[in-house]
Amino acid sequence: MQLSRIKCKVSYDGGNYGGFQLQDNVMSIQQRIEEALQGIVKVPTRIYASGRTDAGVHARGQVFHFDTSLRIPEERWPLALNAQLPDDIVILEATHVPSQFHARFDAIEKTYRYCLWNRRLPDVFTRKYAWHIPYSLDIGLMREATRSLIGEQDFTSFCAARAVVKNKIRHVYEIEIHEESPGQIWLTFRGNGFLYNMVRIMVGTLIQVGSGKVAVERVQEILEAKDRRLAGMTAPPEGLFLWNVKYEHS
Repeated sequence: MQLSRIKCKVSYDGGNYGGFQLQDNVMSIQQRIEEALQGIVKVPTRIYASGRTDAGVHARGQVFHFDTSLRIPEERWPLALNAQLPDDIVILEATHVPSQFHARFDAIEKTYRYCLWNRRLPDVFTRKYAWHIPYSLDIGLMREATRSLIGEQDFTSFCAARAVVKNKIRHVYEIEIHEESPGQIWLTFRGNGFLYNMVRIMVGTLIQVGSGKVAVERVQEILEAKDRRLAGMTAPPEGLFLWNVKYEHS
């Protein structure tokens, strides 16, 4: 029987999961979705995502695809899947795509956003979705430091040391920092792809700049040194969101 390829956009709260990818002895987003799919199509079905998110990281616009012989109108897939999924995972849309489409390899741009809560006291209602920074930050200095991180460059210094990928060159198109409401600061990163922990390490380094611990010009030196030990800490996962994945014809 002929298979159809379905592309889905999914939003999830990563707080209760060990990450997106299937893992032994820990629940993952992928496992939950594949279990939901099997409940509908009655056979094990593998999904393929645009990329992995780590334990505790959230998504507003993760994308995955799967193949199925089941004939369901595309507008009904979200309803069918959401009926099988827990309330911290929501399928936002589903579309039929050509059989050669691949959620990972066809992605041309990704946007991540990171949320900071910059007040002396923590906030009960943002604690699961933001990094609490209790000291003042100079957003102007942070914006100035982002200039060194824009462009096609070797981001070895901003990649987890244990990462196995050999090519550390990525193209960052844009970094924006703005205070959306008093105390709530959003950092937005847009690029052709990001290394393991790259966004979180950049956030950790920009926090050092904003707090005055690291000079703006030092960021360029850290980048050129290609040494992870020189960059800032890896920001905690709860503030990070995979916001959007862009495709050539999306």
